[in-house]
Amino acid sequence: MKRIIAVIVCIALFILSAGCGREVTRTDPDTVVDLTGWWNSTDAQLVADSLIPQCLEGRWLSDFTGNVARGERPPTPVVVVGAIFNETSEHINTDIFMDKIEQAFIESGEIQMAAGGTGRGEVRGERADQQIFASPVTAAEFGREIGADYIMTGNISSIVEEYEGDRTVYYQISLELIEVETALKDWMGSMEIKKIIDL
Repeated sequence: MKRIIAVIVCIALFILSAGCGREVTRTDPDTVVDLTGWWNSTDAQLVADSLIPQCLEGRWLSDFTGNVARGERPPTPVVVVGAIFNETSEHINTDIFMDKIEQAFIESGEIQMAAGGTGRGEVRGERADQQIFASPVTAAEFGREIGADYIMTGNISSIVEEYEGDRTVYYQISLELIEVETALKDWMGSMEIKKIIDL
């Protein structure tokens, strides 16, 4: 019986000591932390910071403004985010990446972002519910959505090399704006990130 108690005590002490060995430190979200060398939030932010200025400097925006002057378009282009394909071998949450792109577009003041995907479905569901449950004065009307002028799509691809304890990861991120009405590609941009990881 004493032996069993001793074994239980030893196991309990081992579990407690293992639990006490881990330390968690809070840090500023903008701090660059790259523990594994794989795609992370810093990379997503770098891409947004690089590709959005490229996009806003593209000829497509001045062409759009010229069409507005002729009365052919509303004053500000409306963009909806489509599919961003992950062609790497990693799990990359492209939703987080595109959230940063949308945020940068909105903050620029030159682009309006239309809800896409599940967000659009939730808005339409709420609008339908209001027709039944809200007062007629406050219920949102059908047929008032602003149609998107452009859809943004893209992909993330990578090449990984390992040799003698080193790993190199090369990422290429490509985005394009496609005009919804004509299906013409009005802008394309890309960025490369290369990392060397000492294993």
